[in-house]
Parts: sequence; C-alpha cells; structure tokens
Amino acid sequence: MAHSKRYRAALEAVDRSKLYNLAEAIALVKKTSSVKFDASIELHIHLGIDAKKADQTVRGTVNLPHGTGKKLRVAVFATGRAGDEAKAAGADMVGGDELIKDIKEKGVTDFDIAVASPEIMKKLAPIAKILGTRGLMPNPKNETVNANPAAVVKALQAGKVAFRTDDTGNIHQIVGKVSFPDEQIVANAKGMIEAVKKAKPAEAKGTYLQSITLTSSMGPAVKIDPST
Repeated sequence: MAHSKRYRAALEAVDRSKLYNLAEAIALVKKTSSVKFDASIELHIHLGIDAKKADQTVRGTVNLPHGTGKKLRVAVFATGRAGDEAKAAGADMVGGDELIKDIKEKGVTDFDIAVASPEIMKKLAPIAKILGTRGLMPNPKNETVNANPAAVVKALQAGKVAFRTDDTGNIHQIVGKVSFPDEQIVANAKGMIEAVKKAKPAEAKGTYLQSITLTSSMGPAVKIDPST
C-alpha cells in the first residue's frame, strides 16, 4: 500500500534500528503525528508466550491514572436497582431481556465494553457468540461481571481498562492522546507495562517482554527498549 508524502516524511524521522527510552518515544510519536485530529497514542506489547495455550493467556485490568482520552460506550446488562444505578453512573445503555433480544435480532453492538450483574449472565447465552467474537463478553476475570455494575461503570470512565492478549500474543492499548502532557502518557504507559508484567503466566518461559512499540493513529511505530 502506498503511503502519503506526509507519512513517508514522518517515517524518515524514526530510526527503525534504534530502541528508544519511553520519554524519547513519546516525544517522537508526537512529533511524527501528522493527522489533523487529536490522535490516540497506542502501546503495543508483544509477549513471549504460546498464544495457542489457554494457560498462557495474559489478561487483567489496570487503572490508567490519566485515562485514555476516549469516552467509552458502556452497556450494562442489569435490571431493577442495579440497572437504575448503572444508568445514573453513566452507562450508555442498560437493560435485561429487551436489550438481549435487540442485540440478538439486529446483531448490533454499539458499545465498547459490556458489564453484567451475575444473575443475568445465564440469560446472555443467545448472544454469547455475538459478544464473544467481538471481545465484548462480560467476564469475572476482568471484573465486568459484578454485583455492583454502577461501580464498574464509574471505574471504567475514570480510566480503568481491561487488557488481553490476542491470538498472536500481542496486547494493544490506548494510553492517551497527542494532546496529553508527556508526563501523563509516561504514567499511563508505565502503569500498563507494569500490569502486564504482573500478569505473566507461570507457564511462560524465556523473555516475557519481547517488544514494546508506541505509535499514534496512522503514525509510524517507535520501538521502546523494554529494559527502560
């Protein structure tokens, strides 16, 4: 695929043979972001795991101290008081049977993350495939199945994110916007990396953090030295 002159010029500013420290990488990612909107800054971590083995899946949650800069659209599967409190906490859509039926019939999931109260989980069976293939199925391991969904909604809006390796052993996470002060992106990125390190499976052998890359939306990738 041919790249624009602007992208090629940005790419030339990056030494692809070099491993930068985090502060250098952030400065360079900002410098080479050439889009006209406030681009997201993304952290990509490749792990030394066997992604085909379930016991080496890396997943968890982390509170990014400065949030991602992105407004999450949260759906909550809950009814009664729990549903009312979730709505008051800022959930974009809340419901039980009707919400499940709507998703089943239309196949539309117009949200970024789903939260469910424990008692409603068994009712999600008809849409489990839809949610699962899109990475939206609530799960106790990332705390999106919770008896207090309102508290989860508040935490998500305050910067709590769930992460999980994909089928190639990579984790992708937005850690801020180009407009964020450098120190805020540093804090978010460090928090994310530490959380991934703590989630290392006991079965993983060899070098765990294989590579760490920082990039902006549609910008060139900058490699970070994991040791820094």
